[in-house]
Amino acid sequence: MKQQHYDLIAIGGGSGGLAVAEQAAMLGRRVAIVESKRLGGTCVNNGCVPKKVMWYAASLAHAVDDASGFGIPARRGVTDWQALVNGRDGYIENINGYWDGQVAEHGIDHIDGHARFVAPRTVEVNGVRYTADHIVIATGSEPIVPALPGAELGITSDGFFDLQEQPGRVAVIGGGYIAVELGSMLHTLGSEVSLVALEDRLLERFDPMISRVMERNLRSEGVRVETGRQVTSLSGQPGRIGVQCVNGTIEGQFDTVIWAVGRRPNTQGLDVQATGLELLPGGAIPVNEFEDTAVPGIHAIGDVTGKLPLTPVAIAAGRRLAERLFGQRPDSRVDYDNIPSVVFSHPPIGTVGMDEAEARRRHGDTVTVYSSEFTPMRHALSPHSPVTAMKLVCVGDEQRVAGIHVIGEGADEMLQGFAVAMKLGATKADLDRTIAIHPTSAEELVTMKQPDAGQEDCRDVDTGLEWQEAS
Repeated sequence: MKQQHYDLIAIGGGSGGLAVAEQAAMLGRRVAIVESKRLGGTCVNNGCVPKKVMWYAASLAHAVDDASGFGIPARRGVTDWQALVNGRDGYIENINGYWDGQVAEHGIDHIDGHARFVAPRTVEVNGVRYTADHIVIATGSEPIVPALPGAELGITSDGFFDLQEQPGRVAVIGGGYIAVELGSMLHTLGSEVSLVALEDRLLERFDPMISRVMERNLRSEGVRVETGRQVTSLSGQPGRIGVQCVNGTIEGQFDTVIWAVGRRPNTQGLDVQATGLELLPGGAIPVNEFEDTAVPGIHAIGDVTGKLPLTPVAIAAGRRLAERLFGQRPDSRVDYDNIPSVVFSHPPIGTVGMDEAEARRRHGDTVTVYSSEFTPMRHALSPHSPVTAMKLVCVGDEQRVAGIHVIGEGADEMLQGFAVAMKLGATKADLDRTIAIHPTSAEELVTMKQPDAGQEDCRDVDTGLEWQEAS
């Protein structure tokens, strides 16, 4: 290594670490990244990117299933899992190569290894010490494996991407977005799937409308949904795994069990205590609105902070931090209000802003809700009829749009534009004045007329009867 002191060291070569390092280097600073694995982090290697490839494969499988209803003579055979995996992995390798090239092009030193703090602004990697004016912790998060008997028989979402054969019978333990994504994806690709959730409903952190419709869609497609089930142990052997719960055993044996019960900040082995910094319960690193810790010169971004665990959030936080530190933009920071997010389930979910319950807690009787449920035209002639549902949460006399929640075909793509409108302060009247694009699912968001009568009452309001009648 040419020198041991840097303007900035990023610990972690994922989305956040790469973003802050690249921006700092573009501003003329001496920068290093510490990473022992492939560049790109969880998103590129074990998360959103390979997951989206699998999601596209499942979507194409669904399309083949639906083709005959439209007069297209197509019939699906068995998924060529190995071909899918090989194609996916090749795509990921290209992204890894891209980041290797970007790091080299910007003159960023890649230190291969694990960093641990030995003092404020000083880390040690492979027995060598490095100092920096600013050190950014961007180590992300890792899947949780509960401390239960037989837990080692299960795999995590990381292990899912290592599967070289498609499992026949799968139990996905968890009720959050990762569990729903993996469960619906595997089912659509041809696996027999059981979703086993501790909570009383799937997607507990989402608006109840989303939970209700998602569960209905999953059950109608043949996914076994077990809610309110606390897993106590796994038993058996790989390929013949039993799942035991407090209130009985889940029927049958499973080829694969996937733990999808949450993630935790990846701070083990960092020895942050050597800086004088104390971690939050659960291991997250506390930071202020500017991503600063309580220790001068030490910062943290992304999942490791316990804030919104979204790749674009980590990227934005990294870039804005570098701009503030080196780009003469002292107020540069992420605005965490109204950040849109998508669940790549089948069908997908898009959500931004407050759910109905949160809006009523904050704004009381000034909340007005509009909702709609319908069968989208995409499925007018198909044997599958997944429900699309939408909800607008509006607050105040002006009915400012404070929340948008969508589940259904195209939710992932349509939400981006509506999120921009909401960020700009759009009201229900603004949506009403917008001419609808017909026939689309998105037009429902600008044509809903009558508000819902009661709290979390998701009755049909403007349900696209023409589409239902066509089916």
